[in-house]
Amino acid sequence: MTKDITPLPREGQGSGVDIKAFLDADERKSLLRLLTAGSVDDGKSTLIGRLLFDSKKLYEDQLQALERDSKRVGNAGAGEIDYALLLDGLKAEREEGITIDVAYRYFSTNLRKFIIADTPGHEQYTRNMITGGSTANLAIILVDARMGVITQTRRHTFLVSLLGIKHIVLAVNKMDLVDFSEEVFNKIKNEYLELTNQLGIEDVTCFPLSAKEGDNVVKKSDRTPWFEGTSLLQFLETVPIDQDRNMQDFRFPVQYVLRPNLDFRGFSGKVASGVIRKGDEIMALPSRKTSRVKSIVTYEGELEYAFCPQCVTITLEDEIDISRGEMLVKPDNLPFVGRHLQTKLVWMDEEPMDCSKQFFLKANTNTTRATISAIDYRIDVNTMERLEGKEFKLNEIGQVQITTAKTLFFDEYKKNRATGAFILIDPITNNTCAVGMIEKPLAEEDLLHEELPTLDLPKLGIAPEHYEAIEKAVKELSKQGIEVKIIK
Repeated sequence: MTKDITPLPREGQGSGVDIKAFLDADERKSLLRLLTAGSVDDGKSTLIGRLLFDSKKLYEDQLQALERDSKRVGNAGAGEIDYALLLDGLKAEREEGITIDVAYRYFSTNLRKFIIADTPGHEQYTRNMITGGSTANLAIILVDARMGVITQTRRHTFLVSLLGIKHIVLAVNKMDLVDFSEEVFNKIKNEYLELTNQLGIEDVTCFPLSAKEGDNVVKKSDRTPWFEGTSLLQFLETVPIDQDRNMQDFRFPVQYVLRPNLDFRGFSGKVASGVIRKGDEIMALPSRKTSRVKSIVTYEGELEYAFCPQCVTITLEDEIDISRGEMLVKPDNLPFVGRHLQTKLVWMDEEPMDCSKQFFLKANTNTTRATISAIDYRIDVNTMERLEGKEFKLNEIGQVQITTAKTLFFDEYKKNRATGAFILIDPITNNTCAVGMIEKPLAEEDLLHEELPTLDLPKLGIAPEHYEAIEKAVKELSKQGIEVKIIK
């Protein structure tokens, strides 16, 4: 039991508290996933620790451990509590006073539930930040009030825009070290808004904070009378995220064909986006066969409709051959269907990229072999310049073209995060080599054919009667992700 909640009375004790209503209301709270990012020593872990501490969402044993650890390994000063220790649990993190791995914390208030990802600021841990931000609705970018917008601030903001996170909070921390100067805050705010305008980020909110002292974290501070906004926690409790999910485009990747008996055949999975209702017409991809939704089944019973991110089983009026990896959509609203993709790629493997290697590409429930057919450019995430290069090393980002062995069903990442993202897996080590965000499909004429192996059949002296057999063999190679150009 947390410190701010008295034990709920049992039934029949005449308190007037309806436990079932309380639990139902708690279950209906919306969930906000957020990440923190910033340079080393900007105070990411301290801010989250302060948020948990001041909102009184810590258990007694956590408080005791925090006070004990602050005396032993804390960096806040004699007799002070080091709130960063709530998140920096690794021995190396405590020794160096930095964040290395992503630390997750869950807590809830009367209005909303939260999952916070505390991500590292070092450039060498970019992949950790990408992991923490892959499911986030909101990002808190911390800036040291004494340093202002620096190179790492620009890098983190670029990564947040790459991940498609729609809401950004600029937390100007350590305002106590600049005497809570309005001029300093406005200068940093204006410089940052100039950056976000360049990146096309629309929803940015700025806060003057002191994570160590608690100013404007949970309660408004008297030391910033010039600041007209709310406290950070009040903002997090009320920021609207209902419209962040794509509710227009119905996408249902089939995860499992459920056949408990001869009389039931359903397709189980998670609604990736959109809404589906009983009686709606649907199309199965890639077969393009159509049917209607007979029922939407869950463990609790049947539903009249389902929406993302619910997990359901859909039964159809007609017998259609559908298996794992295929997708149910609406006939008048189809995703892109193809094998050639233009993507943004973040390389996450210790081993450099090898374009001659085949990978497994996993997008939702669909897994296929894939090759990196061309590297368009790499991006210097500090300056956002485009660089040439034949391979990616750990944490490098750029634009590449990918060819898959079998057909994928996908949307542009900026339109639909659920069906626009994928990972590349090394088939030998089973490591996740890269994460990708699909920008658009590529037509055959857009591919860099000059780099493809070419068979000039007349030049090789091959008779026309053999062309059909060669084309068939090349088509089989294409299914394995190996593209060959034929000249007849």
